[in-house]
Amino acid sequence: MITEFRKGLEHLINRNSQENNSDTPDFILAEYLTDCLIAFDKSVVARENWYGRTRRQGSKLTLKDVPPPQEANMI
Repeated sequence: MITEFRKGLEHLINRNSQENNSDTPDFILAEYLTDCLIAFDKSVVARENWYGRTRRQGSKLTLKDVPPPQEANMI
């Protein structure tokens, strides 16, 4: 599913010449943006885990394998 999305994003970037600004190939930009979305999803799961909330019904996010963030050591 992510591969299909990434391919669609790659075509969208290319069709709109968005790779020209950074002189970066469209497939690299598409991979970067897809990775950003994955990282954001992971952060949302970690946040919900931190607050002890369960995922919304229908959400594909899971609390599994996302440990709560460590509290900063107070000096």
